[in-house]
Amino acid sequence: MPYPPPARWATLLLAGAGGWLTRMAFPDPGWWGAAFAGTALLYLALRRDSARWNALVGLVWGLACFAPMITWAYEAVGPVPWAALSVLEASYVALFGAAWAWARRGHAVWRSGAWQLVVFVVLWVGVEELRGAWPFGGFPWGRLAFSQADSPLAAYTWLGGTPLLSAVVAALGVLLARALLAARRVAAGRTVGALAAAAGLVVGALLVPLETGAEAGTLRTGAVQGNVPEPGRLDAFGQRRQVLDNHVAGTRALLDRVAPGELDVVLWPENGSDIDPQVDAEAAGLIDAAARDVGAPMLVGTVEYPESGGRYNTAVMWQPGTGVVATYSKQRPAPFAEYIPMRGFVRHFSSAVDLVTRDMIPGTEPGVVPLASERLGRTVLIGDVICFEVAYDGIVREAVREGGEVLVVQTNNASFGWTDESTQQLAMSRLRAIEHGRATVQISTVGVSAVIAPNGAVVQSTELFTAAQLVATLPLRTSLTPATRLGEWPAWVADALAVCVVVAGAVGAYRMRRDERPDAA
Repeated sequence: MPYPPPARWATLLLAGAGGWLTRMAFPDPGWWGAAFAGTALLYLALRRDSARWNALVGLVWGLACFAPMITWAYEAVGPVPWAALSVLEASYVALFGAAWAWARRGHAVWRSGAWQLVVFVVLWVGVEELRGAWPFGGFPWGRLAFSQADSPLAAYTWLGGTPLLSAVVAALGVLLARALLAARRVAAGRTVGALAAAAGLVVGALLVPLETGAEAGTLRTGAVQGNVPEPGRLDAFGQRRQVLDNHVAGTRALLDRVAPGELDVVLWPENGSDIDPQVDAEAAGLIDAAARDVGAPMLVGTVEYPESGGRYNTAVMWQPGTGVVATYSKQRPAPFAEYIPMRGFVRHFSSAVDLVTRDMIPGTEPGVVPLASERLGRTVLIGDVICFEVAYDGIVREAVREGGEVLVVQTNNASFGWTDESTQQLAMSRLRAIEHGRATVQISTVGVSAVIAPNGAVVQSTELFTAAQLVATLPLRTSLTPATRLGEWPAWVADALAVCVVVAGAVGAYRMRRDERPDAA
């Protein structure tokens, strides 16, 4: 006979501890193994056959995970938006808890630990995909995959992207929980079997080939972290001219390490010039003079204000002596930060909405910026994503499938102060490098900026709130990884299976009396 589930109060303690442990798997501190323990505790806490109770358990786990993870939202926009976002994200774990209760009621599932493993994992990935798509385009921050940048399991993203890596992390959590339950029953065979399966998942990651060599030459790159006058909330860029001057000075500081003309491109971060050089002659003159001095085109993060209203968060390729020759505009502006949905309603809860005086509008073209390289004698395609776009699978994948040979993540972390937002974002950039087999540069106004090899290793990095420059030779790669080729199929399959297992569980429960279903197998 299986052990009964713990008392209800103990179940909530398990959930809270599991959520907190999972948060600790993310930077900082980035104890990636804690994600397995945190997921195992969630599995153990969800052993009752009650959708409503399991929803409460999931909510507790979610709050304990997300609230401390996204304290950077508190820093940027205050307590009310932070609390609302924390509750929203936790509600998806509540939905998972209820769905798990329904799905487990299927006759085959509650009788079989193996089927429980499969169903738990499928549901988890399906709910993560939903959370990353809805509402307002979703918020994928905190996916289990994003906790594994330092883990050997990160190699699984090369095979199946972040859905596969999240699935592996969830599976390891379930296997650890099943091993613990089996050990309590002194079922040696099942204990060893669960642990062996977990070890097999780890060994499998070590067999994934991660190539780092150049396939189409190399790109000599400089990157400028100019810093801002005052870190703080959404108004951190109040001194726009000073920020521009900082990045101009940082560009010239590259000449302490390279000769003029030695670099193929110089990278500036998002909002490196918060003054549009396409309409402001003084800003254009400063940028062009810096580009002429260093002798290289520059990818500059800036803004555009179309006559129709709104604004674009834009990257422009600036050719010395010519000006803008190519652009990319952010496709996924951040709701309640870069644009305000339901502005009149939301103002009742936080006056911070009025800091966003002009809503950002989405770009419509893929994040591919052409760079004419005289040294290589051809045009190099740079895959460019801006800030939170790195969290969205499709946006990064599209940039690579459209020809991106390296990835650039332009970001502005100034509004988030000394929180963990920048290192959490860096973990995502590292996983994108592995997923698509591309050298990646994350360049921030204030840090953390980094050069990342195609296998996810950090080659160079900077500190927060310092002026710094990076110089690197990046391998240009054109082959597509299995994950890039598969595209959205892993996510679609997980979504379809998640619906199927919940429906099957509901049908199974309908055909069986409640007292025939144990709380846990």
